[in-house]
Amino acid sequence: MGSHATKRNLLTDVEDQAAKHGMGAVLEGRFLREQLDAEGVGLSLQRIKPGQRVPFGHRHRRQEELYVVVRGGGRAKVEDEVLELGQWDVLRVAAAAWRGFEAGPDGLDVIAFGAPAGGDRSEAETEMGWWAD
Repeated sequence: MGSHATKRNLLTDVEDQAAKHGMGAVLEGRFLREQLDAEGVGLSLQRIKPGQRVPFGHRHRRQEELYVVVRGGGRAKVEDEVLELGQWDVLRVAAAAWRGFEAGPDGLDVIAFGAPAGGDRSEAETEMGWWAD
């Protein structure tokens, strides 16, 4: 397409990283930054299966994120606050805040936008079992 625009399909052009890392029973995670030649923003599709909770929480050093619920619903935990999420809700999370997601009975499909885009894995920190009851 040239240097002014890049087009990719989130389902067919992007590998499911959750399945690749053994979490396919819980969620699907497709991360799209390099494939779009994006320099300042990251994008991902996260599809959490019905009744499942993402097994880890995460936070960033610099990257603020917006999460748009495009299908289903569920809950997000941000630090100590638990928020109900429904279709077309938008949740902004500050970079340094711990966050995790849980799907309701219909699953939870979220498109996440983050800026500035992290160029390496050290920008994000994860903790398995962060959201435990």
